[in-house]
Amino acid sequence: MVWDFPCMYINSFNFSFLMKYTYKEIKSPSKGLYREKGSKFISYSFPLYLETDVKDKIDELKKIHQGAQHFCYAYIINPDKSTQRSYDDGEPSSTAGKPILGQITSNDLTNILIVVIRYYGGVKLGIRGLIRSYKTASIEAIRSAQIITKTIKEQYEVIFKYPQMNIIMRIVKEFNLEIIDTDFKIECKLIFTVPKNKKKMVMNILNNKHQLSINYIKTI
Repeated sequence: MVWDFPCMYINSFNFSFLMKYTYKEIKSPSKGLYREKGSKFISYSFPLYLETDVKDKIDELKKIHQGAQHFCYAYIINPDKSTQRSYDDGEPSSTAGKPILGQITSNDLTNILIVVIRYYGGVKLGIRGLIRSYKTASIEAIRSAQIITKTIKEQYEVIFKYPQMNIIMRIVKEFNLEIIDTDFKIECKLIFTVPKNKKKMVMNILNNKHQLSINYIKTI
């Protein structure tokens, strides 16, 4: 089967993210249900961190709901919400995926996939009816989910000489930094994460005070 992502794609940096230190996501999968004029809309939400996992989730749902006509979805990934997609799966353009995506953004969520499965009830709902149905089904899935708040962290690599080891470890302890990896062979390297709200202080000490080499890796 050829897997297609034909709909909307956004990969632009969210500048409001620069001012934020936390983000919201769901703790575990959830489910919702909405009915209109005989059609049944079953919604599922899943925590999502990789785009490559979307196909597996859809395939699992297609095995469960073999009689359904549409599997529409939307998702947002990354703390800065930089990756977003929506898919109408045969419904009129922007009547399914876009309303689903709209509820994800309205609830300020990320790292989430919402799939709304439609069983056709024999009566056409029209553009407004479809938008309302996919929107409401998405709301029901979000309403039944547990939303958690996470701290935005940034990951860095610091390079130093062995005699500076005590300085580095003292800073790690003082700011409760999470050590991800170490390499203390010839040139000492340490990869750590720091909460975004502490980054400026830590960078000032490492870079300005001790003049250490620091490389940004990613935001998590």
